[in-house]
Amino acid sequence: MSGAAPEGARSAELFGRARRVLVGGVNSPVRAMRSIGRDPLFIDRAEGPHVWDADGNRYVDYLSTWGPAILGHAAPAVLDALRDALPRGTSYGAPTEREVVFAEAVIDAYPSVERLRMTSSGSEAVTGALRLARAATGRDVIVKTIGGYHGAIDVLLVQAGSGATTLGTPDSPGVPAAATADTRLVPYNDLAAAEAALEGAAAMIIEPVAGNMGVVPPEPGYLEGLRAACDRTGALLILDEVITGFRLARGGAQERFGVRADLTCLGKIIGGGLPVGAFGGRADVMADLAPEGPCYQAGTLSGNPLATAAGLAVIRELAAPGVYDRLEESAAELEDAIRASGAPVTVNRVGSMLTPFFTEGPVRDYASATASDTAAYGAFARALLDRGVYPPPSQFECWFTGLTHTGDDLAHTRRALAEAAEAAAP
Repeated sequence: MSGAAPEGARSAELFGRARRVLVGGVNSPVRAMRSIGRDPLFIDRAEGPHVWDADGNRYVDYLSTWGPAILGHAAPAVLDALRDALPRGTSYGAPTEREVVFAEAVIDAYPSVERLRMTSSGSEAVTGALRLARAATGRDVIVKTIGGYHGAIDVLLVQAGSGATTLGTPDSPGVPAAATADTRLVPYNDLAAAEAALEGAAAMIIEPVAGNMGVVPPEPGYLEGLRAACDRTGALLILDEVITGFRLARGGAQERFGVRADLTCLGKIIGGGLPVGAFGGRADVMADLAPEGPCYQAGTLSGNPLATAAGLAVIRELAAPGVYDRLEESAAELEDAIRASGAPVTVNRVGSMLTPFFTEGPVRDYASATASDTAAYGAFARALLDRGVYPPPSQFECWFTGLTHTGDDLAHTRRALAEAAEAAAP
């Protein structure tokens, strides 16, 4: 397995060209790799647990395209599904049988989802769920956690993960203060704060396992307490399972933690690497959605035939016996390798998603996550890239393992982690 030059010539050339035609040279800010103090790698291809950059260097990939590559890149089942779907057309703007089969598969996995609406992204799914929650309850206030990220949506772009600014103030110019005026903020894992904030609220939206402050698990009783508080106040509980859906279990975090949402947002894995999202939930709430009800939501590419083909292939593969045991084992081995590396980190892991925080810990909310030494993480991540291992380019993101990470990949990673810890030491 080849090591990677810190700044490959071809990636540098492409980045120079990209900066002339793309804002910042990238199409999503974190890809610029500024958080780890280097210019981005440009990826040429991917297969299984590996990606290759434009200079031909191979990496063991723990970014996993931010989660969807649970079967590995270019998974045969997904490619076969796309080969079958492509000749039939790429978009219809009309209903298809595959949409029905897809919805049936999701509903079978998620008992809390009685009706489904597909979208083209996780952010779009969240937007639809929030609008529906307000329509169904007749209330305006949305409760979210500090550091919780649910897409670049005006109403939620406040204290949204690693880009957060002042409490109650939008994180980005261009978001009017009025957009977040009905957004109440509470610390993650603080049940008492959530109980108070839910009075008169339409809904609470939360990742059942936080992902954009790095992986932060719910403390025992927290999700159950939120469910009870929503029941008491008449607010809806929206679980953003864009990352955790089909990753932590076939029924996502709801299956793993035994909590039922009123509305669930999905994305990432259910598209098999293609753009897709969905939200669904209680039949009585979903009935308020057009064309049955007055709450409008629409999308030309919703239920896209290629995305549904790829997503169904993934969902079917994940139904095989032992899949989640294998994911648990590979992630546990990665966790052990990080701990054994000597890096001064606190590791949070839930299933096949984890984060090494460069802080003493424990890490239980946004405040404790952001106490991490981001410069140390940056040095660590750069050293890993030098050694053919691709971590997330930010301290505050998830690492993912998938079904194609082999013993050899993990052995290489173990060596690279030990060397990176030494190289990044002050």
